[in-house]
Amino acid sequence: MAPEQLDGFSLAFPLLHDESQNVEDMEYYSTGCKLDLGSTSFFKTCFNGLNALSGIGILSVPYALASGGWLSLMLLFVIALATFYTGLLLQRCMDVDLNIRTYPDIGEQAFGKKGRLMVSIFMYLELYLVATGFLILEGDNLHNLFPMVGFEIFGQVIDGRQSFILISGLVILPSVCFYNLNMLSYISASGVFACIIILGSILWTGVFDGVGFHGKGTTLNWKGIPTAFSLYAFCYCAHPVFPTLYTSMRKKNQFSTVLLVGFVFCTITYAAMAVLGYLMFGSEVQSQITLNLPIEKLSSRVAIYTTLVNPISKYALIVVPIVNATENWFPYCCNRRLFSLLIRTALVFSTIIVALTVPFFGSLMSLVGAFLSVTGSILLPCLCYLKISGIYHKFGIELVIIIGVMLMGISAGIVGTYTSIVEIIGQL
Repeated sequence: MAPEQLDGFSLAFPLLHDESQNVEDMEYYSTGCKLDLGSTSFFKTCFNGLNALSGIGILSVPYALASGGWLSLMLLFVIALATFYTGLLLQRCMDVDLNIRTYPDIGEQAFGKKGRLMVSIFMYLELYLVATGFLILEGDNLHNLFPMVGFEIFGQVIDGRQSFILISGLVILPSVCFYNLNMLSYISASGVFACIIILGSILWTGVFDGVGFHGKGTTLNWKGIPTAFSLYAFCYCAHPVFPTLYTSMRKKNQFSTVLLVGFVFCTITYAAMAVLGYLMFGSEVQSQITLNLPIEKLSSRVAIYTTLVNPISKYALIVVPIVNATENWFPYCCNRRLFSLLIRTALVFSTIIVALTVPFFGSLMSLVGAFLSVTGSILLPCLCYLKISGIYHKFGIELVIIIGVMLMGISAGIVGTYTSIVEIIGQL
């Protein structure tokens, strides 16, 4: 697919590859990243899969659990199981034709040019909103660390949170202007370790820094179920990168095991973070658990600083696919270098503006999860597989399972999208 999407966040990263692979054996994808075809080992593919599924969603799962209550944790496992199954469906779609190497390729194989366009639109929009969420996250956490910071420009007062969104955008801008994404690939490999460090730091805060585990919580909150479902779905939005992972593998018959390892590890991590955060802060847990941490404690600062560094390192990898797609609209531009620089700069500033306009991390990620992640990770894989395989012509257990997964995604997506939009409008 054109954009390598990771969710929950590491999105659009270049895959690690064996150094013995010749340059001639590498293909240039529309992400601008050079990826090995059929040379990546099982271990490295597992790492890339974990990096794809491990992301900033880990910060919002305690809030999701607090929104829906303890029983809503079952939704996390249901969504994990459903998205694992749809990941396998994407593999089956690719087995039909060896020329299928990306997510848009699957869309085109199923529904022609319209299918490619539909898949691409959902992916690019999700990438854009996730990049915007990064800036919101940076602003919230930096303002939490330094609440007294603020500026006045031409008589206009800019509060601390807005100031940090602007500063974060300016700090990120040079990385977006890199043209050699191989330099950025080394930075993007930190996703898995960052999640482990954040989880370990928060556990340390609860056990040794006096916060404790006192929140009893509620058993079930029906009103918060749509929000919980949307945020859980956001944690498993890595499907657009699965075709590239599959293509890169040396032994493709091991791909299902790669998916199993990634989903099991990340689901355990997400569930552990959700339970820890809800026990520590109860209904008071915020949309980012780092905002609840006592900033005077070292463990809390480790968690917050790890949270801050991770989005900065990944922002460029997320927006570069959008840049490349935009540049392809103007193939005959006389000065490609200057035009590319202008596009990248404009894209960063546009996300800054959106982050300043919609400064609600939880609501924005809930919207991304309900509308885009559900579509990209649940509905589109099912639709493409039904069309490519042709199993919709005959009734069977597999057809029943796929229809059930789709009905769950459609109903939860509609309710979650409506709830998220209402929350955002209410907070503006």
